[in-house]
Amino acid sequence: MRQIFLDTETTGLEHKLGHRIIEIAGVEMFNRRLTNRHFHSYLNPERDIDAGALAVHGISREFLVDKPRFADVAVEFLDFVRSAELVIHNATFDIGFLNAELALLDMAPIGTVCSAICDTLRMAKDLHPGKKNNLNALCERYGVDNSQRTLHGALLDAEILAEVYLAMTRGQESLIIDLGDDNNAGIEVTSNAFIANRHRPQLVRRASPEEIVAHADVLASIEQFSKGKCLWLPRDSSG
Repeated sequence: MRQIFLDTETTGLEHKLGHRIIEIAGVEMFNRRLTNRHFHSYLNPERDIDAGALAVHGISREFLVDKPRFADVAVEFLDFVRSAELVIHNATFDIGFLNAELALLDMAPIGTVCSAICDTLRMAKDLHPGKKNNLNALCERYGVDNSQRTLHGALLDAEILAEVYLAMTRGQESLIIDLGDDNNAGIEVTSNAFIANRHRPQLVRRASPEEIVAHADVLASIEQFSKGKCLWLPRDSSG
């Protein structure tokens, strides 16, 4: 299975208010092994950055002046994520921004390109209800080193998320759930929190001779008290 661990940084919290993506990163994993392939780009949003967002990621508008626009990297980015499952922490946020950027270019939503979305925030809430489930909290819970994460950065956060995901999903598979957001264009959203590995060998315990005799005695008693209506005894089909 090919997965892309994705993260973005933005000019603000609401794409519906015209905020834009200023950094996007994806880290590739194939069959639960990182491939060392990644996509990363800073982006010129052509607008101001909210003070609150700047305090989170530290990326200034001045730094982004000579960076490409989303339109300049869109095709390369879509080729990188094509047919992969996107793994995102708080997927609603990032998918909303991605689809808003694609809509500005008259391009189809991300759901027409990738195969599914796994929201690790949804997974974490299901696994650890009532606890903090941001990325820093999950790193502490699962022993993932995040000492370099003094500010949010898309590439570093995507790499950390990949490690957290592996820790969260050891021996587990995916379950399709609905993210409940029109921005996802009907793609499958998966959570790996619940279904145990279906390929695990199953232990079969055979009944002992004594247990077989005891079982026959129970059926005989049922047959007697039900006046011949025990459902678990074979019947003569000729009758």
